[in-house]
Amino acid sequence: MILKIVKYPEPVLQQAGAPVTEFDEELRTFVANLFETMYKAQGIGLAAQQVGVAKRVTVIDLSLGKDPAQKLVLVNPEVVHREGKQYEEEGCLSFPDIREKIARAAKVRIRAQDENGKWFEMDGEELLSRAFQHEIDHLDGILFIFRMSPLKRSLNLRKIHKLQSEGTW
Repeated sequence: MILKIVKYPEPVLQQAGAPVTEFDEELRTFVANLFETMYKAQGIGLAAQQVGVAKRVTVIDLSLGKDPAQKLVLVNPEVVHREGKQYEEEGCLSFPDIREKIARAAKVRIRAQDENGKWFEMDGEELLSRAFQHEIDHLDGILFIFRMSPLKRSLNLRKIHKLQSEGTW
C-alpha cells in the first residue's frame, strides 16, 4: 500500500522515533509499505517519520528496486563508527525539489535489527554511508535542512514558505 509522504514542517518529521519492540506481521507489512511508497516516489531511502509514524524503522535501496539483494531494512539503527568526510548533494522526499550539498562521514558502520529482530552490523561508504546517516537522522528527528549552512537553510526555508503561500507545497 502506498503511504502518504509528509512534507516539512509536519511536526512528526522532527520527532525522535520510539524504539521498535514488536517484530510481528504488522511491522513486516509496514516495511513492505515503506518500500512500495519509496519506489513510487523514486527515492533511495524512507524513514517511518516521513509517512507520519514516529518509530525507529527505515528502508534503503540504492538500486531503486532493480536489485532485490540491495533492499535494506534498518530497525532501531545506530551509527557505531564514523570516519573521513564527504560533501555531496542530497535530497529528501519530505523536501521535494530541494537539493543541497551536505557534509557527512565518508564511511560509517551501523548496527541495526532486521524486520525479524535479528541484530547485524554493516559498513557503508560514499552513497550508502550518506543514505545511512540521512535516514538515521530522520529517526532521531534531525532533518537535512538543519545540516545545511545557515545561508542555504535560510534560502530554502524562504523557498518553502513561498511555495506554501502559493499552495504548491
